[in-house]
Amino acid sequence: MIKSMTGYGKANLNEDLRKYQIEIKSVNHRYLEISVKMPRILSYLEETVKKEIASYVKRGKIDVFINFENNSLEGKEIKINTQIAKVYIQELKKLAEQENILSNIEVTEISRLPDVLSIESNQEDETIKQELLKAVEEASKNLVYMRKQEGIRIAEDLKIRIEKIQEKVEEISSLSTGLIEEYVVKLEGRIKEILKDQPIDQARLAQEVVIYADKCSVEEEVTRLKSHIAQFQNFLDSEETIGKKLDFIIQEMNRETNTIGSKANQLEITNKVIDIKTELENIREQIQNIE
Repeated sequence: MIKSMTGYGKANLNEDLRKYQIEIKSVNHRYLEISVKMPRILSYLEETVKKEIASYVKRGKIDVFINFENNSLEGKEIKINTQIAKVYIQELKKLAEQENILSNIEVTEISRLPDVLSIESNQEDETIKQELLKAVEEASKNLVYMRKQEGIRIAEDLKIRIEKIQEKVEEISSLSTGLIEEYVVKLEGRIKEILKDQPIDQARLAQEVVIYADKCSVEEEVTRLKSHIAQFQNFLDSEETIGKKLDFIIQEMNRETNTIGSKANQLEITNKVIDIKTELENIREQIQNIE
């Protein structure tokens, strides 16, 4: 199934006072490029997040936005700076003696003083890691779903356009079969007009016809075009990542079409070639957004 490279996926997860919000946006790109913006506290998980997303998408420029709010004790560690606390106590006792006041110092009062009590994040917390990956997985699946829906619409359009090209190729094939006979009639008429009553050298005439046939025959190009069309149609139903393959096929089809145009000596064939090139350009623009 064709997947577009344009899409959006979002997920929210709430677990025991921990909130995760994931947003993933993707646009077309030649390769896979993932950029993650996340809180510094989760930065150690950046490569893990990229790897998780890469298991769902193969091409595109992916922007990931992660918001995290932790109101629980998970991933946190309370630390007391005992050295600073002791200095506070000593100085407070000195002040009490100097001013002749009571030195009843409560622990809770000491904990409120600057730099005594701190809450530090516990790096590489496994619970937070698994919860984050769960949210990323959901957002990635939502992104893939949207890319698939867009891909369905693109595939429908491509099928219509490739069928139009197929019709034009068949018409060119039919028109080209009569080119040689038409040329022979014109050539004989022209020779008779020039030679008047003199006999026509049939051997020389046959030689000219062979040379002309070799120059203007588009049978090989038509055959290759039909083969490319069949390949293109098969890829549309493939589960593979096919964007680059389709792009290559379109280049080959364009090359064969140009050759037909350069060989054609008939206005009708030239017009068909123009129609094919127009559709090929439309297809080329579409497949730039296919994964």
